[in-house]
Amino acid sequence: MAFGTFLRRIAAPMLVTSALVACSTDGWMPPEAIDGSATVSSLQPVPPGSVTRSQSTQTYATASAPIATMDGAGATAASGNYLRVPEQSYEGGGTQSQARNLPMIDSDEGLGVTAGPDAPPQALAIPAGGVNMDEGLGVAQPVVGLAQEQSQEIAEGNASQPVVDGIGTDNPSMLQPAALPQSEIGQEMEAQPTWDDQTPVTMPSRPKRTSPQEQQVAFLGRPQNPMSAPQSQPEMPGVLPASERACRDQLRRLGVQFRDIPRISNGPTCGIDYPIELSGLSGGIAVKPATKLNCQLTLAFAKWVKYELAPSSRARYWSGVKTIVPMGGYSCRRMNSSSRNPWSEHARGNAIDVGKFVLKNGKQIDVRKKGFFAFREKGLLKAVRSDSCKYFNTVLGPGSDRNHKDHFHFDLRTRKTGYRHCD
Repeated sequence: MAFGTFLRRIAAPMLVTSALVACSTDGWMPPEAIDGSATVSSLQPVPPGSVTRSQSTQTYATASAPIATMDGAGATAASGNYLRVPEQSYEGGGTQSQARNLPMIDSDEGLGVTAGPDAPPQALAIPAGGVNMDEGLGVAQPVVGLAQEQSQEIAEGNASQPVVDGIGTDNPSMLQPAALPQSEIGQEMEAQPTWDDQTPVTMPSRPKRTSPQEQQVAFLGRPQNPMSAPQSQPEMPGVLPASERACRDQLRRLGVQFRDIPRISNGPTCGIDYPIELSGLSGGIAVKPATKLNCQLTLAFAKWVKYELAPSSRARYWSGVKTIVPMGGYSCRRMNSSSRNPWSEHARGNAIDVGKFVLKNGKQIDVRKKGFFAFREKGLLKAVRSDSCKYFNTVLGPGSDRNHKDHFHFDLRTRKTGYRHCD
């Protein structure tokens, strides 16, 4: 067994070597070239004449010189320029016998200046006076530029604009029209020209330009803003003056309830230009019935109620004011309703009469004179009389006269001395 295994180890490499040698011999090479359709297992050069199949061959012309030295017909060019025009055939027969070089792209021949392909190049002719661009553009009359026209005006002494001499120097100066230099043409034109028969030539006059200072310009007035018009000027209908707007702004800040009503006019003496109707005051105090007043008196009345009447009521009755009952506002009548007296402040809505105060706890305080034991009521009415004089120019009430025994009268009557009447 051991000997047999040894023999197999020696024989196996020898068999593999023999097989490789046998495969590489000529007997195993198929008679077919590499471009055949049969499968081959090795490659080997095919000797000449061993191919039996017919093959079609085609011979291509090759040049013996580089392309850089070839002309259009395949011949070597001595100049090295291979951009040559080949021979061309024509309908009448024959060919162009001689090849020529292509023209340069920026040459006259390349731009089409020559008359024919073989004509010598011709140079562009420039007129002696230069090229007339206006004529080329179809303009009949020559165009005069602004700079040229101004130069002509300066030369002729007709410049409408200031002319400064000595620009670039330390002493520039402005020339007057009379001091402008005269051109040679202008000097020649100073002499009166004549025709051949000594007849004077009438020169056309040039229209004189109008200077900007001589032009008349119309200005339209700017309309004034009616909101900012002075008080001395009449206000536009429906627009409140600034004082009335400011008064109403203060009423709104105090919490006053009011509304604007149309103008009241009852003759030359009675009326209110900008009336309002008062219906409530700060702190939820109602004014019943609503009263027609001017804004200035309403503002004074609202301040007095807020800063004086309401605190006095809370201090004495531990209750605020609920309702104020007025007995009159605007009324077209005279003082004390007597025809012999002057016109009352009520005729302009500048006064208000109050007859009763109703507190939030239900207590009703009549303005009429109280008895001996009505201490709190008398104290409140006394405070009303004294404190209201800080806000009004006239305060009348019970004890002043018989016409004011049941109400307080407050107005803003203006006196020349500034006197305040509080009785």
